[in-house]
Amino acid sequence: MMAALIVFGLFVLLIAFGAPIGIALGAAGIGAILNFDLGVAMISRNIEANIAKFPLIAIPFFILAGNLMEKSRIVDGISKFVILLTGKRTGGLAIAGVITCIFWGAVSGSGPATAAALGMVFIAPMIKQGYDKYYAASTIAAGAGLSIIIPPSIAFIVYGNLTNVSVGALFLGGILPGVVVGLFLIVAVYLGARKHGFRGSEASGTPKEILKAFLESFWALLAPVIILGSIYAGIATPTESAIMGVFYALFVGLFIY
Repeated sequence: MMAALIVFGLFVLLIAFGAPIGIALGAAGIGAILNFDLGVAMISRNIEANIAKFPLIAIPFFILAGNLMEKSRIVDGISKFVILLTGKRTGGLAIAGVITCIFWGAVSGSGPATAAALGMVFIAPMIKQGYDKYYAASTIAAGAGLSIIIPPSIAFIVYGNLTNVSVGALFLGGILPGVVVGLFLIVAVYLGARKHGFRGSEASGTPKEILKAFLESFWALLAPVIILGSIYAGIATPTESAIMGVFYALFVGLFIY
């Protein structure tokens, strides 16, 4: 108890004299180690315990899988398929952008990565078709923001790691909220497009064209099924599924597209 009070007092004293918080925390920690015989061995144990967070390895691999799919232009086939589904409906191109954002969030788990991948694909065509540039950009930004609640969300991985909660359970719990929020966003986009008179896409969307686009994008559409399905089925951990996603993206990019 006395040790804790002394360390806290040293921290408060340094803050009172205007020391930066980082320096105050560091000095208090060093003082505790030197004066209370905590031992150098404790430092190595704490460092090892703090960096041995294997679930966090999934974060860069999910982002890498999304980037690999972006570079192989897989997103073009997916966007074409979704645009054909929305057809000439009011706000069809914007709705297609939101739906594609939901799909892409289910691959990369990252909002910034989703916005970067789909911004150039949808924003320019939306502006060309008569959409307001701010409306187009905000639609994709809002759609990309759904990645925070759509599995495999990076936020879920970090939260699960910090609180020792099952990441797989968090992913499973995020499906319904992600779908519901996505549907509400689609409704909001449609109402906004109708209010401002933004027309749908120029694609005719005949059954033959839709089937052709689906077959062309089938391997890409399979990515979230493999990534999330392997977790929910108990076949792989989130980290293992992220690595599977990277290899799948490499395979599809090199040999399919």
